[in-house]
Amino acid sequence: MKSKILIVAAEASSALYAKRLLEHWRSKNREIEAFGVGTREMEALGFECLGRSEDMAVVGFQEVISHWSVISSAFDRLLAAAKVRKPDIALLLDYPDFNLRLAARLKALGIRVVYYISPQVWAWRQGRVKKIKACVERMLVVFPFEKGFYDQHGVSCAFVGHPLLDELSPRLFDEEERNRERSKFGLTPDDLVLGLMPGSRRSEIKHHLQTQLATAQKLRERHPRLKVALLVAPTLDKQEIQAQLPDLKEPLMVMQRDPMEMVSLVDVVLAASGTATLTVGLLEKPMVIMYKMNRLTAYLARKFVRNTPYFGMINLVLGREVCRELFQEQAEPGPLAEALDALMSSSLQRQRVAAELRDAKTKLGERGATVRVAAELERFFQEGQNPC
Repeated sequence: MKSKILIVAAEASSALYAKRLLEHWRSKNREIEAFGVGTREMEALGFECLGRSEDMAVVGFQEVISHWSVISSAFDRLLAAAKVRKPDIALLLDYPDFNLRLAARLKALGIRVVYYISPQVWAWRQGRVKKIKACVERMLVVFPFEKGFYDQHGVSCAFVGHPLLDELSPRLFDEEERNRERSKFGLTPDDLVLGLMPGSRRSEIKHHLQTQLATAQKLRERHPRLKVALLVAPTLDKQEIQAQLPDLKEPLMVMQRDPMEMVSLVDVVLAASGTATLTVGLLEKPMVIMYKMNRLTAYLARKFVRNTPYFGMINLVLGREVCRELFQEQAEPGPLAEALDALMSSSLQRQRVAAELRDAKTKLGERGATVRVAAELERFFQEGQNPC
């Protein structure tokens, strides 16, 4: 019998994890009817898109308001489809304001909700844990410290490990393979390459792209032989990004391929905070982490995010600031170039940071997160549509 699942994967990283789940089911010949919010890549695996990740992935109060019609119409379509199609289960990934509101409505319809990739309730707005406990039947978390938090609050929770570990391949650390791929871009083994990662959302591109380009230009003044690559997230339109590039004094490589593959080709990274910092960290690439947003959102972030000393996910995992973090007014070309210059100027410093980043792999659990998530969901499928 075919099982039905509603999935909401409204951000680039979440969409990757949802895609891996769809691929797993296909490899096992598991008949699944999946619909909800996702990407074209998910659609190619038989997923029915009622909303697109690339249209909904925005951060910040003002950005959400400007995209409200797109977001609210997707919410209404999901709810209407859930009422008619009565999925066995809803799998909601991250995207907390939207998904927690949806979870409450789905719970009222008798649809069981599993949440994969927890909202950062341990960092800010901890009161949301009450809503999670009321609406979510099972939390599947990817950081070990999250399980302790949910256990403390009486929320049913499983630590499944981080799905990015499954994306790591030995060839990403193979120097011969790396040099072969770099040569396709005209790079030699001795070239020092800075990778720019401005984010996977259009709002992040707006706030970060020009700052990152200006930072790269400052670094080139100090390191004339420096090569710079702009790493474009798979969910973005490459031509749209290229249209935003100013006339540059020096050539810029624009790459768009699998994020792990892109990061493996560079030596140092300037990354917008987010899942990208985990990708970079797991590949042991030294980085500087930045984030900028509109003033109102930044004010609210400073006011409410009080329970964590770091905003870079890789530093949170490691429990210390291995990679410099620069937020809002600090995240300007001058300070960013200074922080990166410390890495550019010293191979020993790069090696030291890379060695510290290596610890992240052991802290994120074991490979096989997707298989463990599928096993958790299978239990719900087997139990059928019994109300919570």
